[in-house]
Amino acid sequence: MTASEQRDLTDTVVAVTGATAGIGRATARLLVAHGARVALLGRRAERLAELTAEIGDEHVVTVAGDVADPEVNRGLVAAAVERWGRLDSMVANAGIGSYGGILDMTDDEIVTMSGTNFLGTVWSVRAAVPVMREAGGGDLVIISSVAGLRGGAIEAVYAATKFAQVGLAGSVDRELRAEGIRVSTLCPAAVSTEFAIGSGRNEGDAWLEDVLTAEDVAAAVVATLQQPRRWRTQLWALRSMAEES
Repeated sequence: MTASEQRDLTDTVVAVTGATAGIGRATARLLVAHGARVALLGRRAERLAELTAEIGDEHVVTVAGDVADPEVNRGLVAAAVERWGRLDSMVANAGIGSYGGILDMTDDEIVTMSGTNFLGTVWSVRAAVPVMREAGGGDLVIISSVAGLRGGAIEAVYAATKFAQVGLAGSVDRELRAEGIRVSTLCPAAVSTEFAIGSGRNEGDAWLEDVLTAEDVAAAVVATLQQPRRWRTQLWALRSMAEES
């Protein structure tokens, strides 16, 4: 892809879930830096307000709520359409995780993780597709994980939710490609964010200095959206050079 082939994201409208921290927040910042308008969903209203103040409320509309609630996702899409008249892309990023064996998590923790990571993605996709269908196309970008490609010890439930995202994306790609809707799944390895802090990771862990940053993954999201419409990236696994595969 040459520079001349890159899609200009200026004035495109992109919804991002899980926007109050980590990859979601970095993605929102980078999209606005490329001229996009963003509709942001997160559970922490104060974080959304801080981010809006930072990047400018003329570029942002926010919805505070839980991605595991289908009505909240529909509200996010409605807010984008009400503000700017359309929705070009949905970045289904919201996710939670923790490390532990199959018997280490409580029943409630398993339900919450499944509701956020998998069902939250389903609700985001279902909210966005009708608007994209009416417009004749769009982009669905799902942030999964390399854990959804190979599993791993002490992360069985988390990996299962990520495998589910990969399966969902592959099926939706086959369903919607002919309608001009591209479906891309990004599968980062370890990323230095708030992920699993206090439940398997600790602030200041030295090894986090060598893994991907939230900004790295945000750059991959933007690169995916900048692809010419004749392209689609179905699956993209990302690792830092310092991390073994």
